[in-house]
Amino acid sequence: MAQLASIATLIGAGASVYGNIRQGQQMQAQASAARAAAEERNRQLAIQQQAEARARRDTLARTIASVRARLSASGVRADDGSGAALQAGLAADAAAAQNESDAMFRSRLAAGRRSLLQPDGSFNAYLRAGHSFGAVLRNLLD
Repeated sequence: MAQLASIATLIGAGASVYGNIRQGQQMQAQASAARAAAEERNRQLAIQQQAEARARRDTLARTIASVRARLSASGVRADDGSGAALQAGLAADAAAAQNESDAMFRSRLAAGRRSLLQPDGSFNAYLRAGHSFGAVLRNLLD
């Protein structure tokens, strides 16, 4: 009967080790999927940021061209005086909007970043399996 108990203990330890290893593999797969999703989200955010910056540059260029045309039509040189001040103001407004957009982009990237302290289970499951196996061996030797 004592032999059956030790065999049952050994079988239980094997099942426990197998379960812990499978759990570790599943946790690694989940962590990998989460990393892939985060990378895709970051890539989408970067594409959106680039599109917004391009649209902002195009709008600024069209606005400045329109202002220059209106100033020229009214007989005012676009590069002097109020024309230059107006163009500088438009460029400064566009730069401020771009800086705000960049700050929002960095904030959204940081908000989606996973903590380095979150366990991914890559080594923990193996430690648990080793601990379980050691406990079984200790029980068998006692």
